[in-house]
Amino acid sequence: MSDGLIIFLVVLGVVVAIALIAFLIYLYLKPRLRRDDKPTEEQIVHEELERYLKPIEDEEVAKKVEQYKDDEE
Repeated sequence: MSDGLIIFLVVLGVVVAIALIAFLIYLYLKPRLRRDDKPTEEQIVHEELERYLKPIEDEEVAKKVEQYKDDEE
């Protein structure tokens, strides 16, 4: 055998080993990736609003807001 053929076979063996390991890792992680619950759009919007909107701490302002909400209805 020539040196070029031996180098080619070694490189090919390494590539095949890496591909096999990557495939086995993918098979192992695939069920976990499906189980991860992705948040719905509604949950994402709710979390974003919670970040920006803070509860009203002043009682007078809270009463005025409640009155405004009641008047709107």
